[in-house]
Amino acid sequence: MADSRETVNHHAFVVGFPIKHSRSPLIHGHWLKTLGIAGSYEKIEVAPEDFAGFVANLKSGALGLCGGNVTIPHKESAFRLADATDALTDELGAANTLWLEDGRLKATNTDGLGFLANLDDRRPGWDRDAKRAIVLGAGGASRAIIQALRERGFQEIHVVNRSLDRALELAHRFGPRVHGHGMEACAEVMQGAEFFVNTTSLGMAGSPAPTLPFRTLAPNAVVTDIVYVPLKTEFLAQAEWVGLATVDGLGMLLHQAVPGFEKWFGQRPVVDQSLRELIIADLKEHP
Repeated sequence: MADSRETVNHHAFVVGFPIKHSRSPLIHGHWLKTLGIAGSYEKIEVAPEDFAGFVANLKSGALGLCGGNVTIPHKESAFRLADATDALTDELGAANTLWLEDGRLKATNTDGLGFLANLDDRRPGWDRDAKRAIVLGAGGASRAIIQALRERGFQEIHVVNRSLDRALELAHRFGPRVHGHGMEACAEVMQGAEFFVNTTSLGMAGSPAPTLPFRTLAPNAVVTDIVYVPLKTEFLAQAEWVGLATVDGLGMLLHQAVPGFEKWFGQRPVVDQSLRELIIADLKEHP
């Protein structure tokens, strides 16, 4: 019989509901193969009412898993059910990476790290003039991004959202440099800003997106989008049309996966062009 610790240390997962379209197994499978690690990474669909039971079984070792990724709608529950969290995750109130260590289930959130690493990789120096950033949307995805922009040194972060209350809630959560606005203020706060990010689902899979005044951003502004289907979203196309630099959202997905892989499998993988091309090919085949 194989040693149980060895079994646990070589098997990880992504859990969500639904989970069918997750690209995480493709990413981690690529790294396992290229690094020559005998292990596995699987998709597990768990309904919200069953998630606490899933975590209990994970902690007990009954699942034979060392940890994994957590996606919608379980990130807040994962944070609450973990035995140990870090300061980053505590402020967010949500976790996307779990691992077993010394008999305890530990948790962190790598979304912000992935967001910044993508920009650093695709547009070095994008934060050189870190003064004013515009964050469109106040949903779950925006939290880690607001936190990351604040920690990177932006002096003003303006959250623009259909629901003003949601935007103001995030401003209160993340401190005095963060300001909340309704959509009617979007054009005003965009004037002269050096950075813009869409954290909503607007433009995803061909859905409509409003026309925004990207021309009024600073000439050196960078525009990005966490949506990566399509790779060039409507917002990125609008920004490119007026001559602004853009960064697509695929790299965030790839880079946020790095820390978890290192914790589960003991080697730090690299996000390179071959991985990007692998995922882009899959997106074309299964949009």
